[in-house]
Parts: sequence; C-alpha cells; structure tokens
Amino acid sequence: MNKSELIDAIAADAGISKAAAKKALDSFTTNVTGALSKGEKISLVGFGTFSTSERSARNGINPQTKKTIKIAAKTVAKFKAGSELSAAVDVKKKK
Repeated sequence: MNKSELIDAIAADAGISKAAAKKALDSFTTNVTGALSKGEKISLVGFGTFSTSERSARNGINPQTKKTIKIAAKTVAKFKAGSELSAAVDVKKKK
C-alpha cells in the first residue's frame, strides 16, 4: 500500500474527503517526525512504539573496492510493533 492508497482507505473508513484524510496523514507524519527528532518516544497502545536509537561509529567494507571505510555514528528511527498488531499479522496463529 502506498501513500495515496492509504489516504483513500482513511477517507473511506472515516467518511471524510480525500483532502481531509491527506491533511490528517500529513499531520501525523509531521508530528511523529518532530517528536522523534527531539528524542521523544511515541506510544500507540496496541499498535506500536516509535523511538530513536543511537548507532555507534564502526568500520565497514566498500563492496566495490573491498576497502575498509569508516561509517559515522548516527541516530536512527525504530518501530516496535504492539501486541495487537503483532497478533493481527501473525498468519501462523490464524490457522
């Protein structure tokens, strides 16, 4: 599912226009991005938790030249699925 398909689904489920659904989705992504950039954690009970993690600097290998390169430290976004989401997508339990 891409962004436009998600907007269509939100609009249909909520009974709102596609423009309003796009505004809501854009607001959600903007607010999640803003909170994560401040180092905050976003928890949506049953769905999951968005957080950040520090990745330390390390050495890697350039696959083309096989030379060692330094990979800088950085902060990365993480998502941990909640129990309801995990159960909903676990097809082995559904059988």
